[in-house]
Amino acid sequence: MAQREELTRFLKAARGRLAPTDVGLPAGERRRTRGLRREEVATLAGMSVTWYTWFEQGREVQLSAAMIERLGKALRLEPQEREFLFALAQHRPPPLTGRADEAVRPSTQQLMDSLSIPALVIVEDWTVVGWNALVTQLFRDYAPLPREERNLFRILMLNERYRADPERYREMARRLVARFKWDYSRTAQPQVFETLIAEMQQSSDLFREYWEAAEIRSHFEDVNSATLPDVGEIAFHHTSYAIEEVPGQRLILFAPADDASAAKLRRLAAEMA
Repeated sequence: MAQREELTRFLKAARGRLAPTDVGLPAGERRRTRGLRREEVATLAGMSVTWYTWFEQGREVQLSAAMIERLGKALRLEPQEREFLFALAQHRPPPLTGRADEAVRPSTQQLMDSLSIPALVIVEDWTVVGWNALVTQLFRDYAPLPREERNLFRILMLNERYRADPERYREMARRLVARFKWDYSRTAQPQVFETLIAEMQQSSDLFREYWEAAEIRSHFEDVNSATLPDVGEIAFHHTSYAIEEVPGQRLILFAPADDASAAKLRRLAAEMA
């Protein structure tokens, strides 16, 4: 009940701070209060007055994500307010909007550079936009690659380097596609994904197989490895974390999977210092 009461307070406050002229409506007659009326909000959001009234009153009314988006635009909500509205109305984050910001914040780059493990940043469609020196040394140098060649999903699925062990590759592909399907389901701009999906359907039998499967994953953790001539094989356990200040960006960290790998990584980091 408390959340529904908060939803009511939030919506009343949001419409109360807007005048008709703020949203392109005629000023009309003098009002006792400055805010928009419920019927005006409903009109702007493309909803029935009754439906909006019930929603604002906190009744058991379920709105689709699209309707909540329209309501947020009608009320001129800021990004954080939009997230708050989705949290109160659907108990989940809102869908990602548009192409994610691809600029890596200086604080994020500083964090990656200060780490003694590989770290990189990807955006919604898995394009790599940031990395540290250990990623360049152990995996690949993304700097000279154009954007379309920095897609981590394409690299992992198509690069021959990952196919040496067929069983290991099949398991990795299953997990990758299950997570990629989850990201695709959440996007507000599916066209960001669809060119890559079409390419993968032409290029990868495993992608076609797992794309048709029912499995999805809301997170992705796995073990991978890198081999350097003078260092040997280093095994990593990698996990990803949302970067709160930039919706759509994820930080992927590669931690040594065992003591031997940790010792090799420390030696490599010391040589690079």
